Amino acid sequence: MSAAAVELREIILGGQRIAYTLRRSARKTLGLRIDHRGLTVGVPLRVGLREAEAFIRSHADWVVEKLQARPSAPPAAAFEPVEGASIPFLGDAWQLRLGRGNNRVLWHEQGPDKVLELALRGGADARQLLLRGLQQRSLELFTHRVEEFCLRLGRPMPAVGLSNARTRWGSCSSRSGIRLHWRLVHLPLGLIDYVVAHEVAHLVEMNHSPRFWAVVESLYPDHLAARKALRQAAAHLPSI
Repeated sequence: MSAAAVELREIILGGQRIAYTLRRSARKTLGLRIDHRGLTVGVPLRVGLREAEAFIRSHADWVVEKLQARPSAPPAAAFEPVEGASIPFLGDAWQLRLGRGNNRVLWHEQGPDKVLELALRGGADARQLLLRGLQQRSLELFTHRVEEFCLRLGRPMPAVGLSNARTRWGSCSSRSGIRLHWRLVHLPLGLIDYVVAHEVAHLVEMNHSPRFWAVVESLYPDHLAARKALRQAAAHLPSI
């Protein structure tokens, strides 16, 4: 039996642009599956794209309803900031070190291991200091990346802020500028750039029309793969 062929595609259903995974295999029938990763469409090898998308559209109401109510990934366990704990930063594992000091976060990037040191004043909350340090770094990084993508589009730099939204990685408005979820800083820079490109594209098109997605593609050509990778990575982020 031949291995399944997988494609990442998009389709418009009910005015919404929906990403899906098209999986071709030796199966005999077409099928739909929705889980916390999104929509997967299974089709026989002989079925063409036009027939596959007609099948999806024939179940459009079901797909949209199930996607809106789809189960989320299991919540991550609360991260404990203890000596030697590993925490992801830009996709790399950093070792946490607890020390004494004036409530500062020190980033030691030299040497074989990357170390994030919390220099704590007596009685200070390690979790709060860690959170402050990560958010400071994330705002610096996000501001730089937004500036880079704005330069590519020839657009003026908007205000950049952090968010802690429950369901969105970023937002863009003419009034408040671009806001990005600080937890993105745990992820590799490539995935952060995908979210930044998405929000910067809204400076041109404040919608999710085909013209908007064309701008996204001009800034980040591999956006479909990045969207899927982001969805998968989100399930493994620490909860601080």
